[in-house]
Amino acid sequence: MTSLTRKQFSKTALAALAGASVLALAACGGSTTPADSSGAAGGAEDAITVYNAQHDSLTQAWADEFTKETGIRVTIRPGSDLELSNQIIAEGDKSPADVFLTENSPAMTQVENAGLFAEISSTVQDQVPAEYRPSTNKWTGIAARSTVFAYDKTKLTEDKLPKSIMDLADPAWKDRWAASPSGADFQAIVSAMLELEGEEATSAWLKSMKENSKAYKGNSTAMKAVNAGEVEGAIIYHYYWFGDQAKTGENSKNVAMHYFKNEDPGAFVSISGGGVLASSKHQDNAQKFLEYVTGKAGQTILQTGGSFEYPVASEVPANEELVPLDELQAPKIDPAKLNSAKVTELMTQAGLL
Repeated sequence: MTSLTRKQFSKTALAALAGASVLALAACGGSTTPADSSGAAGGAEDAITVYNAQHDSLTQAWADEFTKETGIRVTIRPGSDLELSNQIIAEGDKSPADVFLTENSPAMTQVENAGLFAEISSTVQDQVPAEYRPSTNKWTGIAARSTVFAYDKTKLTEDKLPKSIMDLADPAWKDRWAASPSGADFQAIVSAMLELEGEEATSAWLKSMKENSKAYKGNSTAMKAVNAGEVEGAIIYHYYWFGDQAKTGENSKNVAMHYFKNEDPGAFVSISGGGVLASSKHQDNAQKFLEYVTGKAGQTILQTGGSFEYPVASEVPANEELVPLDELQAPKIDPAKLNSAKVTELMTQAGLL
């Protein structure tokens, strides 16, 4: 078992990084105001529309640099993973979207299963290792985030931490841990559990979660609850802690992160997705955008920016403050098999949704 404490974390280095960054950590789910990346050559016939569920600032940085490089303008329409995937499905082949970007992969699979994606280009396939894209090649990974158990280091020592995420079903953890069950982040983690452990075990775990855990709205709120001593731990993604530490650290000063590793369901690395809509009238430009995002320049924005997500393509390493991806010992899961519909069903049956 390993954990990351604030002492091990170079706050000074992160503060400098954040100050120089072209990004700011944005809240998950996006803003409500569409953004437009302009200022470069290119007419309306060159423009593409991106339905964006990724961090606003990250996608804006990608769009701005892509426009500077190619002259192709990008209009960004923000929303959450499942909000936008459901919208795309409702719009069908009449969707104005050319590209869809998400924070987690179940929403990508939902659109893929509706038959609405074009196959990604060979360039993208060459840039993104097979473990970070679905076997179907109907979309690709563009970034990644690790599941962690954020814990109160004033109350828990390493020997008291759960060895597996499945251990949190034990009544001994009643009222001691938290999560954000209504969010796409947590539902992606449950999707991984379903694929790895099966329906019966996942259903039982969710029912125990209903009895044992405290529900908060959003990963940041769950982490704040740990920091404030309301609960001893919370299941979140890693970058919330790093983002807070890069600012004032006031919401994470009492918090450390535990990585389950050992290919545990709690070691799940969620893939953020990108895909080109088959109905896009700008196929070449849409593919170029995805090639840029997964290329060295796009992935370097992840490495040096303030989102603290993992690059997954073009051999760009992670921010040096992060535990390297190859050390996380994440379970191997084909993203195409993550089932958001079944997860929603099971979580509803458990009373979590």
